[in-house]
Amino acid sequence: MNKKVAFHTLGCKLNFSETSTIARQVQGEGFERVEFSEKADLYVINTCSVTENADKRFKTIVRQAQRKNPKAFIAAIGCYAQLKPEELASVDGVDLVLGATEKFKLTDYLSNLSKNDFGKIHSCEIEEADFYVGSYAIGDRTRAFLKVQDGCDYKCTFCTIPLARGISRSDTLGNVLKNAREISEKGIKEIVLTGVNIGDYGKGEFGNKRHEHTFLDLVRALDDVPGIHRLRISSIEPNLLKDETISFVAQSKAFVPHFHIPLQSGSNKILKAMRRRYQRELYTERVAQIKSLMPHACIGVDVIVGFPGETDEDFLETYHFLNELEISYLHVFTYSERDNTLAAAMEEVVPQRVRQKRSRMLRALSVKKRRAFYESQLGSVSTVLFEGENKAGYIHGFTENYVKVRAPWNPELVNTLHRVRLQEIDIEGMVRIAFENASVTA
Repeated sequence: MNKKVAFHTLGCKLNFSETSTIARQVQGEGFERVEFSEKADLYVINTCSVTENADKRFKTIVRQAQRKNPKAFIAAIGCYAQLKPEELASVDGVDLVLGATEKFKLTDYLSNLSKNDFGKIHSCEIEEADFYVGSYAIGDRTRAFLKVQDGCDYKCTFCTIPLARGISRSDTLGNVLKNAREISEKGIKEIVLTGVNIGDYGKGEFGNKRHEHTFLDLVRALDDVPGIHRLRISSIEPNLLKDETISFVAQSKAFVPHFHIPLQSGSNKILKAMRRRYQRELYTERVAQIKSLMPHACIGVDVIVGFPGETDEDFLETYHFLNELEISYLHVFTYSERDNTLAAAMEEVVPQRVRQKRSRMLRALSVKKRRAFYESQLGSVSTVLFEGENKAGYIHGFTENYVKVRAPWNPELVNTLHRVRLQEIDIEGMVRIAFENASVTA
């Protein structure tokens, strides 16, 4: 009988793409993959260290695995495993901790699944994480996360990702296109491009530091891959989102009018302290350029509150900047101190209660912004890609520009594209629709 393996992923889309690739490798060695909630012989936890919350969740997830099978072998991989391997190895029940490069060779460390008295660590120096492993994740059969880039050469003062993932490096354009074709052949309708700093695509493509291709080269090539109905850019730095890319997306066959652009602060003083590579004026220009070519575009924003030195005036500057900007929603992060970052040693620490208050204010603003964006789209006709889950009798889906809709559950709608008219916002904050015709867009 095959041994059973279960995976749990914390963090970003990039982690999900890598978990999926590692899982395929393990299955290739004869393991049967099961859900993490089921009894397994091997549990693999792909960790994240971006937020304090993700760190704390690790122990809870280990305990969940132990409850399902006290004799199970438990392995920890990912960013937290690279940054603090000893900390993870000391958690009761953890048998193996693999760093940034070792995680892609998980099966090499599974000669037997005997429990260890202490977690064994195999972790490289992060300078050794200089090679690229391509990955993609297939989640709910409607979309796939395609990794195109890894690592980061930026030195933002709050961020541990360069310490956890190493230097910026890219997949070869040929391999990205090969993976995209494989995804398309599986009948998946949407691909989301993911990486640590995808706007830096092309650097390190063939193991050197120069750019062999640009991000614009990448999107142009992907737009010509047959069978892909939608391509979505997950997140791109404002200084790397060029006007030429925006113009191309506006007239492309497959790229959708949805951008997620990290801002982090609307105060130039705080942006400078964060060592971001732009000021708020550039961000304003990017939003204006997108909206001038794609008035219906959805724009999401990452923002951090409570960074050291952020005064009430600095925060209000951010709040008013975002309130006046033509954006669609926010991802709000409450600043948390991370070891070995410059920001952790900065003075003028913002009290936790103040951080939480600012977070609540921006989350409320996000609700208002999303509502206003949805209202602006009512009456329009869009194409919706329906997902595969029955949620309380409803099926959900997203338009090209990321408006979330729902309709009464119908299994025939799963992974299909339909032209619909957006009618009204329901009590759940989603949009009710009317089908424009009965035919499915292939």
